[in-house]
Amino acid sequence: MEQPRPASQSPSPWWRSAVVYQVYLRSFADGNGDGIGDLTGLRARLPYLTWLGVDALWINPHYPSGGADGGYDVIDYRAVDPDYGDVADLEALVADARRLGLRVLLDVVPNHTSDQHPWFRAALADPDSPEAMRYHFAPPSEEPPNNWQSLFGGPAWSRTPDGRWYLHLFAPEQPDLNWRDPAVAADFEKTLRFWLDRGVSGFRVDVAYGLFKDAGLRDNPGAYSPTLFGHGPEQAMTWNQPEVHDVWRRWRSICDEYPDTMLVGEVCLADLEQVALYSRPDEMHQSFSFRLLKSPWSAEAFADGVRTALDAFGRVQAPVSWVLGNHDKDRLVTRFGGGAVGAARARAAALLLLALPGSAYVYAGDELGLPQAEVPDEAKRDPIFFRSAGARAGRDGCRVPMPWNASAGVGFSPRGAAEPWLPIPAGWPRSAVSRQTRDGGSMLHLYRRALALRAEHPALGSGAATVSRRGDVLTVRCTGEGRTVRCVVNMGSGTVLVRSRGTVLLASAEHVPSSGGSVALPPDSAVWLAED
Repeated sequence: MEQPRPASQSPSPWWRSAVVYQVYLRSFADGNGDGIGDLTGLRARLPYLTWLGVDALWINPHYPSGGADGGYDVIDYRAVDPDYGDVADLEALVADARRLGLRVLLDVVPNHTSDQHPWFRAALADPDSPEAMRYHFAPPSEEPPNNWQSLFGGPAWSRTPDGRWYLHLFAPEQPDLNWRDPAVAADFEKTLRFWLDRGVSGFRVDVAYGLFKDAGLRDNPGAYSPTLFGHGPEQAMTWNQPEVHDVWRRWRSICDEYPDTMLVGEVCLADLEQVALYSRPDEMHQSFSFRLLKSPWSAEAFADGVRTALDAFGRVQAPVSWVLGNHDKDRLVTRFGGGAVGAARARAAALLLLALPGSAYVYAGDELGLPQAEVPDEAKRDPIFFRSAGARAGRDGCRVPMPWNASAGVGFSPRGAAEPWLPIPAGWPRSAVSRQTRDGGSMLHLYRRALALRAEHPALGSGAATVSRRGDVLTVRCTGEGRTVRCVVNMGSGTVLVRSRGTVLLASAEHVPSSGGSVALPPDSAVWLAED
């Protein structure tokens, strides 16, 4: 009889070092020609993800929705929006992905529902109904109950037709749930099991730092004014209440019943020590570190972001979940300066992301080096744009459909299809997958080579790391199973010489001369050096 392996030789859980590809479903691939990405289109493109070399995909909300906030205003948590297909389509997607070696994560939205959710409709109809207890209502009065502000602009309170106030920390169409009512928790546990029973490998948890609010609905000590890295003490009454951790302990116990499943939380707090607490061994498996996503192109800022995250998550024995881009933030190429400079920096940042120990989350289109698209005001959909009366551009520019080929419609939809839900920029065909697959020096091939090397080298993604900085040069030394790879990033304006005692595995720049034990690293570039 085979003896079990000692614990020290047990394989590490897949999620600790996985590369997860984020699919904005509405913009990924349109299978039926209505101009909207859907599950059928995504199924057809799964081979692309295996070719690229990722381990899993996370799908933004697929549920029936009121359409006020890109699917994050949910009407029914245990169904599929007809725009995207049906539950059978999602089951087929999961089965296809599993055959290809890919895991599927769904997005779950527990902080708020749509105002069209049956619970909220019942609450509006009868203030004394059980459903009314599942939201935050306050009696009619001249002024809102407190000074809380919506993240999308304006007060976080709106009136019902009968004069009551209700809370929405996002759009008015997204009333916040009252997690002090046990019925809310019970229903979400049913939702988790519904999808886990259909073979999904876990969930990305939206607004995981929210859910509970101050029981007395007291004023925040400061107005809504996000800090550089996330919400801080000025919003102490709306976020990060201690009771929320009991929710994640319960959800963790449910995932434990389904082997190899996981939870990753969106935790937008300024204090990374607090973010890491959401990933304690009995809570969620991961919580995103957004420091690099929100840092300027600076060796000092990036070194601090990497070091702080490694320290904070290390204290709770959790892997870091690294993020450079997502559906809520301008595209990296644009954030890093735009044009050739922004593209060079995005290439270098990709090598840093994929070298770091922990998991890496890649937003669809970042592997193509897409810039932030210019979306005409008349075509915009994002409530941030409308709630701010146009003062904030909104997030539509990072949600424009994926370019698959160089045709007029960039292959997003079948021939003869309806116009896409957001307009395709004129320059989009130049970044298409079909073109980049034929160009060995493209951003797409850089990602593919990096992912292949990451899978081969235990020092990349799953090793230990030390961080150092010398001027504008950031070095992360990654070690695993007795092998070491250094990721060196030159974030300055001039070429630097980097000592090399081994092999150049990969460089983000086209030409990185190496001679005499040194590598000449151009500005805004990165290199992986394997130490022999």
